[in-house]
Amino acid sequence: MSIRNKVTLIGFTGKEVETVNFENGGMKVSVSLATNDHYTNAKGEKVEETQWHSLVAFGKTAEIFQKYVPKGKEIAVEGKITYRSYDDKDGVKRYITEIRVDELLLLSGK
Repeated sequence: MSIRNKVTLIGFTGKEVETVNFENGGMKVSVSLATNDHYTNAKGEKVEETQWHSLVAFGKTAEIFQKYVPKGKEIAVEGKITYRSYDDKDGVKRYITEIRVDELLLLSGK
């Protein structure tokens, strides 16, 4: 049995897509995605909880994001969770968790 790093999310984009063009002609986009969860807490109150996810995409998938995904668009994505770190200007190590998108499905007409 093989275990894969795979995630599927459905939500709404929280900002406009940010694009980086590389010298070799490649492209990277990044955007935030909001997903909502609903549950009833111990007091019997209905609670809605929003989680924010950082998405990145490259190549053809990045081009589709750039052309068709404005802020507030409902989308479904499939990809893998990636982790990276860097040292900021003060030498403090910062950690980033991103979803590297392989598949994109446009859902709402917005």
